[in-house]
Amino acid sequence: MFGKSVFKNYSGFINLFSRIVDPLVVTLAAVISYLIRFPETENLLPQDYRFLVLVASFCVVIIFPAFSLYGSWRGQGLAKQARAIVLAWLTVVLLMIIILFGLKASADYSRLWLILWMGIGLSLLLLYRMSVYTVLQYQRFKGRNYRRVVIVGAGGLGEKLVTQTLEAPWSGFQISALFDDNNDLKNTFVHGFKIQGGVDDVQHYAEENKIDEVWIALPFRAENRVKELLYSLRYLTVNIKLVPNIFGFTLLNHSMTELVGLPAVNLSDTPMWGNNQLVKILEDKVLGLIIFILTIPLLLLISIAIKLTSSGPILFKQKRHGWDGRIINVYKFRTMEVHDENGGSVTQAVKGDNRITPFGAFLRRTSLDELPQFFNVLQGRMSIVGPRPHAVQHNEMYKDKVNKYMLRHMVKPGITGWAQVNGLRGETDTLDKMKNRIEYDLYYIENWSLWFDLKIMFLTFFKGFVNKNAY
Repeated sequence: MFGKSVFKNYSGFINLFSRIVDPLVVTLAAVISYLIRFPETENLLPQDYRFLVLVASFCVVIIFPAFSLYGSWRGQGLAKQARAIVLAWLTVVLLMIIILFGLKASADYSRLWLILWMGIGLSLLLLYRMSVYTVLQYQRFKGRNYRRVVIVGAGGLGEKLVTQTLEAPWSGFQISALFDDNNDLKNTFVHGFKIQGGVDDVQHYAEENKIDEVWIALPFRAENRVKELLYSLRYLTVNIKLVPNIFGFTLLNHSMTELVGLPAVNLSDTPMWGNNQLVKILEDKVLGLIIFILTIPLLLLISIAIKLTSSGPILFKQKRHGWDGRIINVYKFRTMEVHDENGGSVTQAVKGDNRITPFGAFLRRTSLDELPQFFNVLQGRMSIVGPRPHAVQHNEMYKDKVNKYMLRHMVKPGITGWAQVNGLRGETDTLDKMKNRIEYDLYYIENWSLWFDLKIMFLTFFKGFVNKNAY
């Protein structure tokens, strides 16, 4: 038997306490940062600094719940919680930057204090979460704070549940037994856990063994058996979870949602909605504007060089598909001699292409020809990070040849992307090359986060600019 724990029965209190602690931690970080920056001060925080801290604390109260920071911690790894804290705090910081610029008040605050506040604030927020997590893990190490679980369904899905639970001992779930109506499986074992009987035996076992949760892993065709099970458990205070067997479908960013008041499963959906969309917009507008301003001198130099080395316009515009498949104009520095395509077709540049100017070849090798796309970002038509936009003609060519090809348009196209930092750039002269690129694009959409975007931006400096396939 596993002991009970106050943390098991009062997990809601822990999360309520966290809602209070987080803004206090942010305030404490601001005070510590001010004392470090102004060690001789007699005032903990001047009035204008207190106002900014109050605004930040309010943002924490509003934004942090959007990152699921106050739900149950059970079943979540420390890395996932830490990532959520980092993303939530970065969102607050981005909002603070926008507020300061909007009020034209950025010069009124010490930049060193702001940097210290951001760093110390993040450190303290992570330290608090790690402390609570450590205490919970210690409770489990002592045999407490576990939830006893039975799994109904010993097929492939049930076996997968057992495997992943065993691989995540930090989750706080302890499997007690399995049940399945297949008589041939009765009294056999799945990874060491005994199949005790059929669905009709679950209620008695759960009551006798003080089970906390019942996980139903039955196929869709067993709807009637699920109803019978729910009816038999109606007097027990156990948590019941249905694990739908959706893994045979083509999935993209799958999640639970509500549809006209009814629960539904998103089998294929864009991650860019609600709070995610807000974070992505802030990321693109703030970072895009900063990068665009910093690169203005370089943009002017490249523009002059293009005019001096070849005749024709400075910019090259091409119609490509954007978010939701809408057609947009994508801007690049012109790298080729002005020429006409036959029949409006689009011919990809190849190695040794005689259409490319000498200076254009340099721009393409260094990816500097892509810089005007930051204007696309500020227009809201592209993102800094996302699948690279393809020409309309290429989409028509590949959409029937590559499975799930058009799903890449469920987010805005980007200047750089997960495929590009993994070396998948330049000419796609074979179908396999395009398939590989699409796999990376879909992985990005499925796993999108602000943290992932920042990682790709960082890798772009080392892998994304210069590439042997860029010609």
